[in-house]
Amino acid sequence: MNATWLKLKAAETILSEALGMLGLSGARGYRLLGQAFKRIAKTEQQQLIAEWFCNWVAEGSPGAAWLNRVLRELHPNVRKRYLAHSIVDIFFRDPKIFAEYKAKHGFRPPSVMLISPTMRCNYRCVGCYAANYTKEDDLPPELFERVLEEAKRISLKFVTVLGGEPFVYKPLPEIFERHQDMPFQVFTNGSLIDEKMARKLAELGNVAPMISLEGFEHETDARRGKGAFERACWAMDNLREAGCIFGFSVMVTRNNVDVVTSEEFIDFLVEKGVLYGWYFLYMPVGRDPDINLMPTPEQRNQLRLAGKYFRATRPILIADFWNDAPLTAGCISGGRSYFHINHKGDVEPCIFVHFATHNIRECSLEEALNSPFFKGLRRMQPFCYNTLRPCPIIDHPKIVRTVIRKYGARPTHEGAESLFSEEIVCGLQRYAEGVKRIFDPVWEREYEKNWAAKWEELSDFPPGRVETRKKGYYLSQLKEGIKVGTR
Repeated sequence: MNATWLKLKAAETILSEALGMLGLSGARGYRLLGQAFKRIAKTEQQQLIAEWFCNWVAEGSPGAAWLNRVLRELHPNVRKRYLAHSIVDIFFRDPKIFAEYKAKHGFRPPSVMLISPTMRCNYRCVGCYAANYTKEDDLPPELFERVLEEAKRISLKFVTVLGGEPFVYKPLPEIFERHQDMPFQVFTNGSLIDEKMARKLAELGNVAPMISLEGFEHETDARRGKGAFERACWAMDNLREAGCIFGFSVMVTRNNVDVVTSEEFIDFLVEKGVLYGWYFLYMPVGRDPDINLMPTPEQRNQLRLAGKYFRATRPILIADFWNDAPLTAGCISGGRSYFHINHKGDVEPCIFVHFATHNIRECSLEEALNSPFFKGLRRMQPFCYNTLRPCPIIDHPKIVRTVIRKYGARPTHEGAESLFSEEIVCGLQRYAEGVKRIFDPVWEREYEKNWAAKWEELSDFPPGRVETRKKGYYLSQLKEGIKVGTR
């Protein structure tokens, strides 16, 4: 039992006790929680996070209402094992962990691991090919657990489980139970979460299902089949009654963006008991990608504004995987903060980059994270000083193609090579130009001079790299201005 482990446990205990004290009078409970955050904040970045959270949960704010929901609706085990562990493991890890690990291995351990133990699913959604997979294609449970143990050894304890439909993977609940020191976030259609399963997850306390929706009944059933929305609502009701934390996951397309950014939709989620959730842009990767399903650059900005508005007015935490990239100082792929292991054991830099050079069946987790492919990606991050344009796939599409070719990464899914097709290459280039046109003025007006540039400087990049990206950004702006002026 080393000193690092003891520090993590101490921080988790402090925070879980503070969350447990929320049953006291509102003002005292908030004050105790604020004190807990400040006690475990070590770095300047962590202090900024603690300050933001304390302001967000001040009396009369949406955050205060959110905390009241946490107290009123969640099982005590959930507050202790999921909330406290997640907050510490992702946001408040002791910086000495990073320093010691980097000195030994040459890189800092990521905060989150994504893993897809199966690609099987009980749904037949439009555009999905889960019906082609069988149980024999699943990741063996013993390999799954070996990876979890290796992750814990590098102080990586937050795990996101995807699929397919994760709950068709029968060993999953037992794996959750054997690893109660790890919080698990599970993206699911919800159809297999009956009352018994919901009670089991609440008692375990370390699992948060993310219920996948496309909007309301019309949008969800159109893609997922008749009755999918009703079953998702049934799952949310079961989870709420059991006291299990759960959230939402929405794939935002050109067709559903107005619905999923409406007040009616967010109010519906709050009423159902959702405490947090995710917006993901449709990505034209894999089989039969369709550029025309991507939200336009203007719609992407609409999504950004909606997220800001709802965080300021509703008791729900909304995360936007692209528009919130300034909070992570840009792209987090390649093991900088996260990575993905698929059902075959391939270690991919991102859930949307279906290419790999290493497989967990043939190497350790550390070897995969320290591969030339992953190191090459990390050396290029951030890909732009403007971290509202973080993505090497859709915002800087030449980058992902270059790094795949340079390191000889092989495709891990059928259709992955479509990323190199003329239609996708040209379509993504046009899209990236549109994003630049919309988001560069937004960055300069709302982010750079406010907080995001400082946050980027405080992040994990080597000295001088952010300044280099900044110079490159403004040189590009100057060249663009000269071009416009000479037309």
